[in-house]
Amino acid sequence: MRSIKRVLSACVGVAVLVGAMAAPALATVGGPVSTVPATWTPHFPTSTTAVEQVRQLAQCGATMYAVGTFTTIESGTSSLTRNNAFSFNASTGAVSTWDPNVNGTVNTITFSADCTTAYLGGAFTSVHGTVVKNLAAVSTATGAVNLAFAHVAGGQVEALRLSGTHLLVGGFFTSINGSARGYMASLSPVTGKDDGYVNLNISGSYSYVDFNGKPVAPNATRTYNFEVSPDGKRLLVMGVFTSVAGQPRQQIFMLDLGATSATLDAWNSPEFSTNCSSSKPFYLQAAAWSPTGSTVYVGTTGGKPANGLGSRTTDVRAGLCDAAAAYPSTSSSHAHTWINYTGCDSLFSIAADTNDVYLGGHERWAGNAGSCNTTIGSGAVSRPGVGSLSPTSGVATAWNPTRARGLGADDMIVTTNPAGLWIASDNYLTANQCGGVTGLAGICFLPA
Repeated sequence: MRSIKRVLSACVGVAVLVGAMAAPALATVGGPVSTVPATWTPHFPTSTTAVEQVRQLAQCGATMYAVGTFTTIESGTSSLTRNNAFSFNASTGAVSTWDPNVNGTVNTITFSADCTTAYLGGAFTSVHGTVVKNLAAVSTATGAVNLAFAHVAGGQVEALRLSGTHLLVGGFFTSINGSARGYMASLSPVTGKDDGYVNLNISGSYSYVDFNGKPVAPNATRTYNFEVSPDGKRLLVMGVFTSVAGQPRQQIFMLDLGATSATLDAWNSPEFSTNCSSSKPFYLQAAAWSPTGSTVYVGTTGGKPANGLGSRTTDVRAGLCDAAAAYPSTSSSHAHTWINYTGCDSLFSIAADTNDVYLGGHERWAGNAGSCNTTIGSGAVSRPGVGSLSPTSGVATAWNPTRARGLGADDMIVTTNPAGLWIASDNYLTANQCGGVTGLAGICFLPA
């Protein structure tokens, strides 16, 4: 979702509020969006030689926020210093004066219900000149740190989401703001202290060998990505774990966000417990809900299965590796309703509107179930960097704007005001093309 991380959703796609829960604004966009991007979006300078990346885009009110790893942003004829976080008008692209000046990667951002506070998570030790550790509450007016909110996470923060009066936090940490809660915690958005809403005892990592006997790469326990349902009542959590609340879970689980506690939902699939390449043990890094909340879509990396069906390069694809798939969201065990393979290219982001499921990564094809890194047989269609599928059949649509692949699209969100699809990316290997337009490294907006 992405170097190590290709997708992190915090307040991703927020343009409306459901109760006190910030929720994705999906339902009224019909799709497909245009194949022609807006040219007014801020972007990385074409002269930048260092690899820079937008890790997440999030909207609060009329303002869009971008976080990641970068130092300079171009807007119109202006070049502005912005270290790892900035904001801009969502309709015009005009960059604001907001400058929290973070000294390390920002993985994720979410907001207070009134948009006056931004919560930042990542791997950093200073925000706006104030000493913090991987977590901070920041004024969206001044960029200054709110010192009343505790700001010490004992490991990298990967995901943030505000749910009512609870700030949900996920990452590598085994302690946070004085609490020994590991990997996922719920904090008071006022004090930053553990409020006890989440108590899941997350543990475990993946251990197996591939068909050549090669052992799996190191993979530490973590929660990595959150995606809230349109009604704000359920949360998808992606990461590395084998046990959650005493139940077996791998790659992804669903929480019910109750009035007094977040509890593990029965939703699951035995397909999530299969193994992909031994070099890519954590492969399910992105998920999205249908606008009605009835379907969960996942996008994966992983290469090919570590063993068994599909494990050889020339095999017909199998398992969930390097694919998009759909599952019913009801509280039980499911098989996928459809699956679409990329031909062994990673997907790091996924988003949905009424008529399309959008995919982003560094993929070259869709509908390529015949082999790895080439096309064998029928069905494969060229879809470099971005594409869309039918939500009912999973078949690739004709929508094909193209995008420079780079490291891969780290995040995709659908918004309603303005209506369209936002894509977060990078400038790796001078990648800056989206929809046939150059000079769009980092951010691309395809209007509805």
